[in-house]
Amino acid sequence: MDLTDYLAISEILISIALIAIILLQVKGEGVGGLQSGSFVRTRRGLEKTLYQLTIVLVIIFLSVSAISVVAA
Repeated sequence: MDLTDYLAISEILISIALIAIILLQVKGEGVGGLQSGSFVRTRRGLEKTLYQLTIVLVIIFLSVSAISVVAA
């Protein structure tokens, strides 16, 4: 296997993890996200952790994609 094969497999795995985390965030939001109002809700606990993990996975995914383009 070549480096590009490993990069492609890692992109697939990261994208699956990213999709799962985004779906967990949407599922956890419930009806509260549909309300229109002026109150601000802060992220706490698991919701904050999922949000931060999403940002980290996006950064990793973009980095692996950029390396994959350069390596090709």
